[in-house]
Amino acid sequence: MGEIVRGRGPGAEPLVVVGSVAIDTIETRADRAPEVLGGAATYFAVAASFFAPVRMVGVVGEDFPRADLDWFRRRGIDLAGVEIRPGRTMRWTGRYHEDMNVRDTLSFEANVFDGYLPTLPPAYCDAPFVFLANIAPSLQARVLDQMRAPRLVGADTMNLWIETTRDELGALLRRVPLLVINDEEARLLSGERNVVRAARRILELGPTSLMIKRGEYGVLFFSGDSVFSAPAYPLEEVFDPTGAGDTFAGGVMGYLASTGDTSPAGIRKAIVYGSVVASFTVEAFSLERLRTLTRDDIERRYRQFVSLTSFDVT
Repeated sequence: MGEIVRGRGPGAEPLVVVGSVAIDTIETRADRAPEVLGGAATYFAVAASFFAPVRMVGVVGEDFPRADLDWFRRRGIDLAGVEIRPGRTMRWTGRYHEDMNVRDTLSFEANVFDGYLPTLPPAYCDAPFVFLANIAPSLQARVLDQMRAPRLVGADTMNLWIETTRDELGALLRRVPLLVINDEEARLLSGERNVVRAARRILELGPTSLMIKRGEYGVLFFSGDSVFSAPAYPLEEVFDPTGAGDTFAGGVMGYLASTGDTSPAGIRKAIVYGSVVASFTVEAFSLERLRTLTRDDIERRYRQFVSLTSFDVT
């Protein structure tokens, strides 16, 4: 039985996430971190677990560290949906440039993820919140087909799927109320260079709400005629930006699952919480900063964030 994570509200509802669970090797100008914990579902689930109970769907190999599985469980992350298969866990090696917004993929091995078809345990199918992290749209749709009546579905995607699976992605977007992507992906998906026009074009594809991640420039949120802009929390140094976007999405969805408030005001508050958790992630390699992070740390930085952005309009 996993420990109860301090800070969760008693009314927090379950949140299902499907995506990659991986082992990364990360290189920056300053250092190198070989064979560390990675994957979109991993970053998302750990971030969301500060706010709500998380049910993870994914696959790992027999080489995946048992200590990390135990850490997930202690964080209250349900692993009934994580398959352990013979073979090696997905691996990714990346190198960041001096400009941390630019990185090169040096190697990628799908390994046990190759041919993986996510199947949800029956208890997962009634979860009110679900997030389809960055995997092929056909796999995202397969998970959505197994959900009964979720209150909120969010999804992420990437350039590869936009360029190679446009039809499948288009069909998925008609079923996803909330899309969370970065500005480069928004431009590619929409065919527009201006991010505001890009957002309007994407909302015509099906989603009713769109969050565009802009790295050090923050987040833009579009819904109907409403636009909300949140800056990134100012940091003196970004140590490792890997997983920051997935952590942001996990913080957003986790907070929404903790409150059940999906109103425009509730979503704006969730965006700030997501930005706060992401700001901690980049302070160390992999998920190392999140291992020591507490809900009290998050609340202190949240208050600092609010103070930085508040002003008198009179």
